[in-house]
Amino acid sequence: MDRRAIFKQIATEAAQGELNFPTSAEVAMKIQRALDDPECPLDQAARLVQGEPLLAARVVAIANSITYNRSGREITDVRTAVSRLGFRTVRTLSAALVTRQMAGAPTAPALRQCAAALWEHTAHVAALTSVMARRVSHLDPETALFAGVVHEVGGFYLISRAKDYPGLLEGEPADWVEDGEREISTAVLQALKVPEAVLEAVDTLLQGFMALPPVTLGDTLLLADDLAPVESPLRHSPTQPREDPRGRIDAVIGEATLVSLLEESATEVESLIGALRF
Repeated sequence: MDRRAIFKQIATEAAQGELNFPTSAEVAMKIQRALDDPECPLDQAARLVQGEPLLAARVVAIANSITYNRSGREITDVRTAVSRLGFRTVRTLSAALVTRQMAGAPTAPALRQCAAALWEHTAHVAALTSVMARRVSHLDPETALFAGVVHEVGGFYLISRAKDYPGLLEGEPADWVEDGEREISTAVLQALKVPEAVLEAVDTLLQGFMALPPVTLGDTLLLADDLAPVESPLRHSPTQPREDPRGRIDAVIGEATLVSLLEESATEVESLIGALRF
């Protein structure tokens, strides 16, 4: 069976709800579902987060980041960190862990490298989407961060299936983009019960139609994806050098340019990227 046929088969299975999530991702999903409950007490949320060491470390880290720690007072415990961030941000960090663990624990070096590169790309896009939402399209930065975190979840799921299909990730990225990415990504996002607005934004990204300056969440996500200095290893060929996107995307935003806004936001972007590095 060739790669395109495999992509279509996985997409069909996903659309029918036949999704096999890695155990580590399932654990993180349980935490995320608990945080969806608006009646979940703070102490219970803190205990759930503390039970997942990677998530606990990231929650504390992002609570101490420039974006969330304007006062400069350092936090050292999970409960206070959850209180400072709020459930929405903690849920986004939980989604980040789910997304990162969606690839499972591949043993092949090439798959591990692909998963690491895909997460580095994801972290850059999530941080940029949040900043661009706040400063350019004037949308909710928390929703934007969440959209950036989950926009490549289909790719991570594909990596988890590569063990069943040797050579699945070898070949041209166009095969994945044309014959499986949109269908598989949509099915996985729906299984994760991602809000409709985020689902639509990711679909806009996958279709590739962007307005400048960005207006919708989809536009903002697509712009961040284009501006991210680290490309998705699934969507771009490593043999094709990439031009600096800022040279062709320098739209005027108010009295400033996109490039100047990126320069002004560089510290904030780096802080968010660091917090998302699971």
